[in-house]
Amino acid sequence: MDPLKALADAERKPYWLDSPARPEPRPRLVGNTSADLVVVGGGFSGLWTALMAKERDPSQDVILLEGRRIGWAASGRNGGFCMATLTHGLPNGLERWPEEIDRLERMGVENLDEIERTLQRYGVDCSFERTGELNVATEPWQLDALHEHLDLIEQLGLDYVPLDRDQVRAEVNSPTYLGGLWERSGCAMVDPARLAWGLREACVRLGVRVYERTPVRSLHDDGVTIGLRTPQGAVTARRVALGTGVFPPLLRRLRHFVVPVYDYALTTEPLSDAQLAEVGWRNRQGVGDAANQFHYYRLTDDNRILWGGYDAVYYNGGHVKPEYDQRDETFAKLAGHFYDTFPQLEDVRFSHRWGGVIDTCSRFSAFYGQAHGGRLAYAVGYTGMGVGATRFGANVMLDLLSGERTERTELRMVKEKPVPFPPEPVRSGVIQFTRWSIAQADQHQGRRNLWLRALDRMGLGFDS
Repeated sequence: MDPLKALADAERKPYWLDSPARPEPRPRLVGNTSADLVVVGGGFSGLWTALMAKERDPSQDVILLEGRRIGWAASGRNGGFCMATLTHGLPNGLERWPEEIDRLERMGVENLDEIERTLQRYGVDCSFERTGELNVATEPWQLDALHEHLDLIEQLGLDYVPLDRDQVRAEVNSPTYLGGLWERSGCAMVDPARLAWGLREACVRLGVRVYERTPVRSLHDDGVTIGLRTPQGAVTARRVALGTGVFPPLLRRLRHFVVPVYDYALTTEPLSDAQLAEVGWRNRQGVGDAANQFHYYRLTDDNRILWGGYDAVYYNGGHVKPEYDQRDETFAKLAGHFYDTFPQLEDVRFSHRWGGVIDTCSRFSAFYGQAHGGRLAYAVGYTGMGVGATRFGANVMLDLLSGERTERTELRMVKEKPVPFPPEPVRSGVIQFTRWSIAQADQHQGRRNLWLRALDRMGLGFDS
């Protein structure tokens, strides 16, 4: 089918948020109040922080402030891959922290296990399916990348299964697949919006005071407490946790380390039983291809295919604007790639198309820190794959705020900061040339040009 025709009736909104299950917003903050801990941001970072703060100490008074609606941003419009990795994948972690990789992988699995137990404990219904993820090769050069770390994977005791061409096509039937690697237990599929809403309700049940449509306009530190000003009120707290992602930070130093990158996705109309049989997919894994510019895709509860990725767009100047959430050029490109991957679904149309901004840093995984004499902590820069890793980041923030030395806070990954980005307009030039170089690598059997190799030597390693 012509991609433009297939997109003609697609709603311009995130599929997950277009749901009758979406709860009414909690009240705004009106007036002045105080708390032991204020969490800023109602995405996964903030929700996990507030929830676990009350679990650690039920007596403390915790407030969560969200500028719009709980889960409205990256937490409610991602692909719903809840992954064990804390480092944006094993290769990225191995490149940056090889001496810690065994601990990082173990802690990532423990983190995912605890997410599953938490959802069961609070009865959060978010279609959590621990299906694993298929990493598929669509070009010969990608097979080598998939198999590069098999010996280490075996040493670490991770549950990966190599698949040849026929085996991977028996799992998900695409003529583009040449082989694959099934990570069987390190990834779960979730409905991310229902996860956010469920965590909100768990927070409220534990006594967290949740205020929506309450943006924080300013932060003031008097040396003992931190004051947060909102449009209709203010909060004073002994400790503050920032989980605001890419949005303009209350801590100016973060602007040097984080840039906004836009990601885009589609969902199809529900597949019929006959259409689904053409694809197979009986084990309902998440799927990602092994290109530098990669696609991610999965089945929803009602057997739509969510199809996203490939274009990671940085708009020059680093601006964040609502109009950037829709990019028809990318939607048409994604639709064309979908039909290339699944030609047997040539009659399937798309129901939703959307995009949005995510926070990216130069090491492709979250970094952490403190300010204001240790009274404020932050975790930012997840670059995707944050559905699961945000819970780990929330624990790091709580550890830092408590002054505890834990296994988490002693990690080099936690102690170090990424390389900062240069100021504009140099920043835009560097990022756009890097994006072009990555695309060229995909078109030339994965060969990285001089620029990408220089970044590799500097420890930047741009690869997605």
